Amino acid sequence: MSRGQKQVNRELKLEGLDCANCAMKIEKGVSALEGVDSCSVNFATLTMTITTSEDQQETIIKSAKDKIRLLEPHINPVSKEDTKLGQEKQQRMNAETKKLIARLASGAALLILAEILTVPFLYQMIMFIAAYLIAGADVVLKAIRNIFRGQVFDENFLMGVATIGAFMIGEYPEAVAVMLFYQLGELFQSIAVNRSRNSISKLMDIRPDYANLKVGEKTEQVSPESIQIGDIIVVKPGERVPLDGIVKSGSSSADTSALTGESLPREIFEGDEVLSGFINVQGLLEIEVTKEFNESAVSKILELVQNATNKKAPTENFITKFAKVYTPIVVITAAIIAIIPPVIIPGETFYDWVYRALIFLVISCPCALVVSIPLGFFGGIGAASKSGVLVKGSNYLEALNDLKYIVFDKTGTLTKGQFQVSSILPTRGHSKEEILELAAYAEFYSTHPIAISIRQKYGKDIREANLSHYTEIAGHGINVIINGDELLVGNSRLMESHSILYEPTKEVGTTVYLAKNKQYIGSIVIADQLKDDAKRAILELKKVGIKKTVMLTGDANTVAKSIGKELEIDEIYSELLPHQKVEKLELVEKMKSPKEKIAFVGDGINDAPVLAQADVGIAMGGIGSDAAIEAADVVLMSDEPSKIVDAIKIAKRTRQIVWQNIFFALAVKGFFLLLGVIGIATMWEAVISDVGVTVLAVLNSMRVLRSK
Repeated sequence: MSRGQKQVNRELKLEGLDCANCAMKIEKGVSALEGVDSCSVNFATLTMTITTSEDQQETIIKSAKDKIRLLEPHINPVSKEDTKLGQEKQQRMNAETKKLIARLASGAALLILAEILTVPFLYQMIMFIAAYLIAGADVVLKAIRNIFRGQVFDENFLMGVATIGAFMIGEYPEAVAVMLFYQLGELFQSIAVNRSRNSISKLMDIRPDYANLKVGEKTEQVSPESIQIGDIIVVKPGERVPLDGIVKSGSSSADTSALTGESLPREIFEGDEVLSGFINVQGLLEIEVTKEFNESAVSKILELVQNATNKKAPTENFITKFAKVYTPIVVITAAIIAIIPPVIIPGETFYDWVYRALIFLVISCPCALVVSIPLGFFGGIGAASKSGVLVKGSNYLEALNDLKYIVFDKTGTLTKGQFQVSSILPTRGHSKEEILELAAYAEFYSTHPIAISIRQKYGKDIREANLSHYTEIAGHGINVIINGDELLVGNSRLMESHSILYEPTKEVGTTVYLAKNKQYIGSIVIADQLKDDAKRAILELKKVGIKKTVMLTGDANTVAKSIGKELEIDEIYSELLPHQKVEKLELVEKMKSPKEKIAFVGDGINDAPVLAQADVGIAMGGIGSDAAIEAADVVLMSDEPSKIVDAIKIAKRTRQIVWQNIFFALAVKGFFLLLGVIGIATMWEAVISDVGVTVLAVLNSMRVLRSK
C-alpha cells in the first residue's frame, strides 16, 4: 500500500466454517491476494478480518469472497453488516445436519444389506460402491478439487486415499465403514465445536436486544443501533442497559458483573453515569444517551474479545506450522511403509503392508490439534472477560504465564487516587474545627485535588463575602484575608519564605501548613488511600510465581517508601518524571532472562510510554475508560489490582489445557500408529481413535470456561 493511504479493517463472517484446516487455507489464500495488507481468520468466532486501503476495500472484499468460494465452496462469506439473524442460520445448520444424518443412515443401511444378503458378487459390489458414494463422495470430490488447486495434503486427501486404497485391496466393508465413521466423527466434531462457540457466546451475552425509547409520554421498543445521542431511554427492572448514558430520573442498584466480574451491585442515583451491559436490578430509570451504540462500552468490549484471538499465541502458530509439515511427512511415511517392507523382508506381502499404510493415513489426521487449540485460547479469553479482565490477544494471554516481574504505578493503581484528610494537627489554643474551617475558606477558589479534599472534609457552605485579597503563590500556596485576618496556607516553602516558625509533621502524606497573622497555628495532612485489595494483590502475585514487584511514582520519597513498606513491594523508585519511569523499567528489564516477561500496571493515560515498553501493558481501565482500553494489552475493568492474579491463573489454566490436548492427541495417535504399523490395529480402531481424540480434545478445551 502506498504511503498516505488510509488503512481499514473489514470483517467477513464465514458461515459454515467448521474445519480448522479450512480456516488456515482461507487465511493463506486471501493473504496472497494483491492489495491485502493482512488477513486473519478467527476459527473460534467464524470471522475473517482483512486489512486493506480504504479506496480498494470494496474490490478486495469481492475478490476475497470469490477466493473463499473457490477454496471452500461450502463456506458462505457474508459481510458483517449483512449477516443474517442467528435463528435463520441455526435453522439452516439444523437442515444441513439432518441431511448429513440421512445420508449416513442410508449409507449404513446399504453397508449392512451388502454384508448380510446372499447376493451375487456384482450386486454386492454395487451396494458397497453406492454406500461409499452416499457416505463420502463429497470428501473425495473435495480432495480431487484441492489437488488441482495445489492443496494436496489435507484431511480429505488422507481419507480419500485410505478408503480408495482399501477398495483396491478388497477391503470393501472397511472402506465404507471408515468413510461412514469419518463423516460421523466430523459431525460430532462440528457439534462439539458449535457447542463450545455457543458456550463462549453465552459467557459474553451482554449485547442488548432492544432499547425502550421515550417518545413524548410513551415508550417504543427499538433497535439500540437506531438511538441517537441525547435521546431518553427507559430501563425497567430486570432489563439490560442498552447504551451508555446519564441517569435523568430514578434510582436503582445495578448488576455490573458482565463488565467488571464483581458480584456486588452498584447503587445508581440521578446524575450517575451508567454503561451498556449493566442490568437494572430494581428501580425504573430514565437515561439520557451520551454515546451511540457502536461507541458504547458493550460494543467495545465485545469487539475486543471477539478480535482477541486474531493475535495468535506462539503455541497456535507452532501448531499451524506443525500441521503443514506433519501431514506431508505422514503421507511419505505411509508410502514407505507400503513399499519398502514387502520388498526387503522375505515372505511379506504388499497387501498386508498397504493395509497397514492405509491405517497409518487414517490415524494421522491432525484435526484434534488444529481444532482444539484455538478454542482453548478463545475460551481462556472469554473466561477472563467474565472475570472483568479484557485480554487483547491470545499472545498476551500466553505471555501472562511467563510474567516474573511486575512494575506498578502508584496513584490510581495501588492507591485510589482520591486524596482525603488523614489528620488535623492544631497548635495549643486552636481547635481542629477552626484549622479545618480556615483551610477550607482559604482553598475556596482552588481546583487542586488537595483543596477539593479539604473542602469535602469541611462539608459546610463557605461565605465568599468573608474572603478578600486572594493571592495564589505558584509552588507555595495561598495568601488571603479572612474576616480581616491574614492567612497563609501552603507547604513548608511558604512558611519559610515568610520567616514563620512551624512544626514539620512526621506523618505520611502531603502536609498543608497554616499561619494566621504571621503566627503558625497548625497543619492538615492529606493522604491518598490504598486500594482495599492492594496488599492482598501483592501477596497473591508472589504466590503465583512473581519474582519481584516494583513501584514507580512521581510522588515524594517519604510517601512512596511508606506505601511500599506497607504493601511489601520489593523495590521503590520515587519522584520520577514520565520519561524516567521508562528508564527505570529498562533497568528492571535487564534483570530478567529472555524467556521471562515483565508487566507494567498503570492507569493507561499518563503511563502510555511505559505501558508500550513492557512485554504486557496492564491498565486500570475503570469501566468505560477509552484511554485505558486503547493503551494497554490487558485491561482490568474493575480497577482492582487483585484481578491481575485472576488473569494469571486463567492464563496458566488455559496453557495447561492446551498442552494437555497436544500431549494427549500426539500420545494416542503415536500409540495407534505403532499398533497399525505392527499389524495389530485395524482401520476401525484407526478411525475411532482419530474421531475420539478430536472430540475429547474439543470438550477438554471447554473446561477453561469454568475457571474461577
